[in-house]
Amino acid sequence: MDLEFLQTVDPQILVGVAVAVVAIAIGAIFLFSSKKPRGVLDPENFRDFKLVKRTQLSHNVAKFTFALPTPTSVLGLPIGQHISCRGKDSQGEEVIKPYTPTTLDSDVGSFELVIKMYPQGRMSHHFREMRVGESLAVKGPKVQVLSILQGCCLLGVLDTNLAKLELLECLLVALALHQCSKYALKLNFSAVARAILENPKDQTKVHLIYANVTHDDILLKEELEGLASRYPDSFKIYYVLNQPPEVWNGGVGFVSKEMIQTHLPAPAADIQILRCGPPPMNKAMAAHLEAIGYTPEMQFQF
Repeated sequence: MDLEFLQTVDPQILVGVAVAVVAIAIGAIFLFSSKKPRGVLDPENFRDFKLVKRTQLSHNVAKFTFALPTPTSVLGLPIGQHISCRGKDSQGEEVIKPYTPTTLDSDVGSFELVIKMYPQGRMSHHFREMRVGESLAVKGPKVQVLSILQGCCLLGVLDTNLAKLELLECLLVALALHQCSKYALKLNFSAVARAILENPKDQTKVHLIYANVTHDDILLKEELEGLASRYPDSFKIYYVLNQPPEVWNGGVGFVSKEMIQTHLPAPAADIQILRCGPPPMNKAMAAHLEAIGYTPEMQFQF
């Protein structure tokens, strides 16, 4: 009966139906193949990730690279959120602490953590003792936390649709990051900057004043210099050192009002200043910014 029915149908209609079926099939294949890969993180349960590389960046800072299950796996961590890492302190007691990877989901197959290891830090002890081949227990994403850009600029900065932004100058006065209690969050600046700069439709401009004590204290310098080199019109850095080497073309001493005026755009409605540092420094920077004309709405202090 079905065969007899098909014989009575116009061949052109059959061809049209066949083309439509093929188009639907191709569309379905494209839809599923272009779908964003599912992250490997579990927000409720810890998963183990093997340490495959450890790179010492300074006397007390190291970059830890952890392998994901497959070379094409992604961590699945939205920008501005953090993971919880579980380890043991020097007394063998369990400790859990939040960290923000410096990598994005575009970095498939692995993720990286840059960790500053404090002498008395409980989780610092765990990372200090970690060796290649050992595993770290991780879960997440956790509750969204403040990153370098969130909560200070337009929400769209951290939205996946960064193209909806018009022009927004996002500025940062990063003060003595090695002394900042929210140090781990500061390292997320590298990841957030990449998310902005690597999106060709996003016109956000980022200016960074990066202050440290010595040259060796400048963390992620190679990564930041790479971004500045690739995106010279969108990302600019000015380094300030308290104890500079003999040959040095950056700032010397503390961040001054003149440095801010020279290396950051003037106050405007679409400008945001983000600052972090010990209380005396934050107080001094607030005075500088106010004197220049940045209103309280243009500033955010971590």
